Amino acid sequence: MTETVPSKAPGGPESPFRHELYPYRGDAQFLSGTLGFIQEALEGGEAVVVAVPSDKTSLLRAELSDEPAVAFVDVTTAGPNPGRLVAAWSAWMKERGEGDRPVRGIGETAWSQARSAAHLSELRYHEWLLNRAFAHSPTWSMLCPYDAADEDQDALRSLSRCHPLIRRDGQYATNEEYLGGNEYAFDVLSAPCDPFQELSFTQGDLAAIRAKVSQCASDAGVSETKLARLAVAVTEIATNSIRHAGGQGTLRTWTQDTTFLCEFRDSGFIADAMAGRSRPDTHQIGGRGLWLAHQLCDLVEIRSTRDQGTTVRLHMDVPR
Repeated sequence: MTETVPSKAPGGPESPFRHELYPYRGDAQFLSGTLGFIQEALEGGEAVVVAVPSDKTSLLRAELSDEPAVAFVDVTTAGPNPGRLVAAWSAWMKERGEGDRPVRGIGETAWSQARSAAHLSELRYHEWLLNRAFAHSPTWSMLCPYDAADEDQDALRSLSRCHPLIRRDGQYATNEEYLGGNEYAFDVLSAPCDPFQELSFTQGDLAAIRAKVSQCASDAGVSETKLARLAVAVTEIATNSIRHAGGQGTLRTWTQDTTFLCEFRDSGFIADAMAGRSRPDTHQIGGRGLWLAHQLCDLVEIRSTRDQGTTVRLHMDVPR
């Protein structure tokens, strides 16, 4: 069973933005595919940004001999939340693409390091959102290597559905498994763990919300630093419910494994799938609440439909 969220159609095979999945097996195939992609860029006068796990970085550095057109970045600097990655890639590629210089990206996610099923689901959603985020960026293209050696065909199929193009034998082609169109098939949110706390709120209840979350999070073992960040995030999300969803909403809190969660439910609808993912313009009025939540929390899950309203879950990791 899945839920869907409407969105403008992301970039498909006809989009100027090239988004390629590259399934490989072993280091030799990883190098042949990524080096071929880089060589195409260098021959075309393009810059390259590489964000791959540290062991793969070492492999590529050994082959490239400090090629000045290739920049290596550490994706962990964006933090643990995949909701920050679109903005990070935008910044990295803008920095390298001085003027109108075309830029290519190579981004490999360390899938095996996903902290939870929710984190894994948001990583996949990020891959799909890249098509929308850069649909009108003709100077950008991205290769996403994926180690298929573990034989997990379901995981490969899920990721394949997020990529309009696929690379094989040094060439890219239309990916028949790509799910284009206007909707993304989300994993259904898991049920809250018992016992959970629940509080209905309306205008004037922000102080009560902060106090409730602070107490529950402190009892769960959330650090003082994260408590301060969480207070800001819950204020922003609750304010959105009050302003944009009839003046009311429902808060739930609980702990699941090593994560403290705050869930906000209301009757509103978020039409823009990119809400909170792109850095707000300095002159922009409003639209910063979800952005701040993504910057302050370890994970943010959003589900929004016209008939069911909106659910926003804020995750804070708790030390074991």
